[in-house]
Amino acid sequence: MGKKKIISFDLDMTLLNHADYKVPDSALLAIEKMKEAGHVIAISTGRDMENYHGRPFVELIRPHALIQLNGTKVTADGKVLHSHLFDKELLKRLVDFCLEKGYPFGVTVGDEDYYFHEDKVRKNDIRRWGASYRNFQDPYRMLDMEIRTLAYVGDDQGAMDIEAHFPTLKLPLFAGMRGADIIERGHSKAEGLKVLSRYYRIPMEDTVAFGDSMNDLEILEEAGIGVAMGNALEILKDHADFVTDDIDKNGIFNACKRLSLFS
Repeated sequence: MGKKKIISFDLDMTLLNHADYKVPDSALLAIEKMKEAGHVIAISTGRDMENYHGRPFVELIRPHALIQLNGTKVTADGKVLHSHLFDKELLKRLVDFCLEKGYPFGVTVGDEDYYFHEDKVRKNDIRRWGASYRNFQDPYRMLDMEIRTLAYVGDDQGAMDIEAHFPTLKLPLFAGMRGADIIERGHSKAEGLKVLSRYYRIPMEDTVAFGDSMNDLEILEEAGIGVAMGNALEILKDHADFVTDDIDKNGIFNACKRLSLFS
């Protein structure tokens, strides 16, 4: 099986199938086999894995490390290795712009949701999930909070408009193309993987990253082996070293087996 590696997994539609909101048993089996083989397992996601959306999957997967909120918080072995907060003045300007344009955006902190244009967010949730379970709070409280990344809800035109007016921001679209992360440039899952590489003293050439959407593009390019899911956006497949099967066709297990990450 070769050298000890860091194996990084995006969560949504890479490990977590939105069709049934479950992690396939075959993916969990592959992860356990890779732990037994001595590899480091990391979840790399746009989510905050410490809130009510993320905690159940940390408890299920039990990763060694977390690259959260698109690389703005990196933890391993119970320690915070890297932390970056969103610029306050930039956030104020973004609020003014999105209020004027009608663009819904916000953040989930802990177990509470802070979103401008709450009605549009709720409608999008219902269209996507059949219900909205968010615990909405006053979004202006964001201005006094420690924010790392944000989420935009809407189509690609709105995302491009925000990027055009805020050159220090990037808005990689979600796989469903109905929203995007809002990230300050210079921060990414790839940069988070580099933090783990230094911490574990495992060179980047001995890392493997799995993903399906635009916020995975950089980490798939930077990792020793970048793996795109079969259900990934086509641009990700073009930039990947390896394309596996869909999430619901044992894509994780099949790729890890083919890459000899376990016996």
